[in-house]
Amino acid sequence: MSLDTTRDDLTVHLERAFLVSVALPHRPWISNDPLDELRGLATTAGAIVVGELRQRRDKINPHSYIGKGKLRELQERVQAVNADVIIFDNDLSPGQIRNIEKATQLKVLDRSELILDIFATRARTAEARLQVELAQLEYALPRLRLMWSHLGRTGGGIGTRGPGETQLEEDRRLVDQRIRDLKARLAEVQARKEREVRSRREEHTVSLVGYTNAGKSTLMNALTGAGVHVEDKLFSTLDTRTRQWRLKDWDRVLLSDTVGFIRDLPHHLIASFKATLEEARQARLLLHVVDASNPYAEEQIKSVNAVLNTLGCSNKPTLLVLNKADRVSDPSYLHVLQRHHPHSVFVSAAQRKGLEELQEAVIEMLRADFADAEIETSAGNGRVLSYLAAHADIYLQEFHGNRVSIRCHLPRHLLHHIQGSDVRVRFLR
Repeated sequence: MSLDTTRDDLTVHLERAFLVSVALPHRPWISNDPLDELRGLATTAGAIVVGELRQRRDKINPHSYIGKGKLRELQERVQAVNADVIIFDNDLSPGQIRNIEKATQLKVLDRSELILDIFATRARTAEARLQVELAQLEYALPRLRLMWSHLGRTGGGIGTRGPGETQLEEDRRLVDQRIRDLKARLAEVQARKEREVRSRREEHTVSLVGYTNAGKSTLMNALTGAGVHVEDKLFSTLDTRTRQWRLKDWDRVLLSDTVGFIRDLPHHLIASFKATLEEARQARLLLHVVDASNPYAEEQIKSVNAVLNTLGCSNKPTLLVLNKADRVSDPSYLHVLQRHHPHSVFVSAAQRKGLEELQEAVIEMLRADFADAEIETSAGNGRVLSYLAAHADIYLQEFHGNRVSIRCHLPRHLLHHIQGSDVRVRFLR
């Protein structure tokens, strides 16, 4: 039974969801409340949680993921609470989904499909819709043969939304063709995005990354006055936004806000959102925003680092920004976080506290990318001289005949612009 209440940002009636989580040796529970995050995801997707089931197993049951006894218990409990949908905090095979649906006579979703569905409801721009659709189709394609009944759901609700649903009702050939078309269109988007990011190579670029709902958009608003939409929900930001950030006693930087990460983020989404994440891949500095008030902040940091590693950003200069410090009731917890992460700053973006300390830390890290150099070239080399005048801090200039020696402070990443047979560069320290 679905409620008659609808919400502006959702496309279906609220559903009654029953949650299931299975702990395995390679995927243990990381908290005393293993369903806390799934509960948040289900609520974000527009469900009302009416029941929960947990099980520890040494290995999964190939037929139904959970054991036979737990499957019978699940049948009884979902009937007792009149559930509409069963959501697993694990990734299930198509056969397992089909068997659980047959046993319970209810729709079954796994973690990846739930996250994909949330992304479908959050996609606002044409680019985001393309990315989500591709991820949905690539997730569904290997499941088509065993999931026609699963994909033929006509009742609506979580797992049946988004731009991919009409294609999933077609045969494999049409889905294959649609995937090829989407990849071609996204390749154009990616190429355009790469050109756009490359055009900013001479700028100081900083990118906000972090776990979903860590407060990245709130921090961006506090730093730049960008007016970015802020919502206390998971994945409220799917599209990258870039704004100017004026640093005190420093030049401007371009600050970008990116999509939030999450534990076990479906790899199809990471691949599809490559263009969106290009800002983070090319940034000079990453600000890894963490919800310091979350008791599982350390696990969230590890999850974000795993995604950054997938993107090839593991060695990029990164400053940890411990946000929402005002919400931490026990100061000793903050001290533990800082001991574990000495190169970090505490802020409260909502209260606009700690922002000056953040600016100072950012300036210090950006300065580490600068070099003091002596550059010698011919006095008639207008290209190099004008470039240094525009991009370097020149503190000494001497002429020796037809040669000029310039001592300056400039970003290391700009040195390649002044290379040539007529130019000699000597680092001073």
